Amino acid sequence: MSAGCVITDSHAHVYDESFDADRDAAIERAREAGVARMLLVGTNVATSRRAFELAARHAGVFPTAGIHPHDAAEAGPAERAEIEALCRRPDCVAVGETGLDWFKQFSPREAQLSNFRWHLALARELQKPVIVHCRDAREDTLALLAEFPGLRGVMHCYSYGAAELGEFLALGMYISFSGVVTYPKNEFNREAARLVPSDRLLVETDCPYLAPQSRRGRRNEPALCREVLAKLAEVRGTTLDELAQITSANADTLFGLPR
Repeated sequence: MSAGCVITDSHAHVYDESFDADRDAAIERAREAGVARMLLVGTNVATSRRAFELAARHAGVFPTAGIHPHDAAEAGPAERAEIEALCRRPDCVAVGETGLDWFKQFSPREAQLSNFRWHLALARELQKPVIVHCRDAREDTLALLAEFPGLRGVMHCYSYGAAELGEFLALGMYISFSGVVTYPKNEFNREAARLVPSDRLLVETDCPYLAPQSRRGRRNEPALCREVLAKLAEVRGTTLDELAQITSANADTLFGLPR
């Protein structure tokens, strides 16, 4: 990888307790691998606070605040007020993680829908991008996004194929790929990765989850964003350097990151 080329992990949860023993070391390993920037994505009040605390201590780390669909049932007025206060801070680069999860349904559907719509309205008011989780909820996610025309954001950990791309792109969404794109039997996801327009493509780890094939089943970490990027470069017929530049520039554009 050439000097000055930066990989941006657009979705990480390094505040997770699985990093308690080696958090600073994991961030340093990321830098050694060329992953010089990462977004720490909040999933509830506690993790959003931690994201901001860590970002204040580490260069190249940028916080977001949100309430994940799994926690939507606990998203009462007090929780929303605190998330809103964090999102209004100038150092907050995005609203979320939010969205819908009809696969696990750890929160009732109505709570998830209300939570998602609230985040979308806040993102539009603040003119900040939204980070969207969507699992087995494509139609309802599209319908809610369509209620907020002009809103920008990212479909984090895109898990669909090529056929569904156009619907999300038409709504102004960026598409981010995680370690699942490296799994041998996931050709339909790699086909989507081939077809995403270069100016809408992002890369992520979603660590500590979804480690790429070389570490599958073990804890993921930001340094492994390089492996995801290498697979994306392979399927798109380009180099890791070129794709690092493209995806980092896209992160700059979407999230307003400094270089």
